[in-house]
Amino acid sequence: MGPWGLMASVRLETGACLVVASHNPGKVREIAALIAPYAIDAVSGGELGLAEPVEDGATFAANARIKAIAAAGAAGLPALADDSGLEVAGLGGAPGIYSARWAGPGKDFRPAMGRVFDELAAVGADCGDPQATQANFTCALCLAAPDGCSDIFEGKVFGHLVWPPRGDNGFGYDPIFVPDGHDITFGEMDPAAKHAMSHRAHAFELFVAACLNAG
Repeated sequence: MGPWGLMASVRLETGACLVVASHNPGKVREIAALIAPYAIDAVSGGELGLAEPVEDGATFAANARIKAIAAAGAAGLPALADDSGLEVAGLGGAPGIYSARWAGPGKDFRPAMGRVFDELAAVGADCGDPQATQANFTCALCLAAPDGCSDIFEGKVFGHLVWPPRGDNGFGYDPIFVPDGHDITFGEMDPAAKHAMSHRAHAFELFVAACLNAG
């Protein structure tokens, strides 16, 4: 039982080796930075040459579980997978689980960011009004063991969108997302500041409480 009353079926001990089940360099960097203080050795799925499974789940949690279970089974090690994306209120939550797919096979998010604003304009949204461009990032983390046991932890961060994109930090849709209480985008923000408040950080706090801290 974690200190927040969370029961986890998978636990990690100090010195454990954990597979970060992602081929996205930005996600791998962020997760590795979050794991670093806990004396957990991390290796990415890309470094191990693991195949990427088909992500055909209907939710972030389902897709994270697919990736984590596949990586853990293939590597014979515990694996942590992330499925995350941008949900735009004015687009009914799109792109949502399709956030990466909007960027195409080359994972070029510049046209994907443009598409968000094209679709907002198509539904009559005032793209210069923060109220009309409300959005959030959602992250689902799944920790899976080689035997298939798994746990899900979900976090969100809310804000609004701006155009044109601003800043070269972060990745994905970060250059158009301004978190609530701030006037700069995740793309303009110092990475450490973003890590402290991001959707991934919120999910990671739950993961740490349930799977790393002594109960």
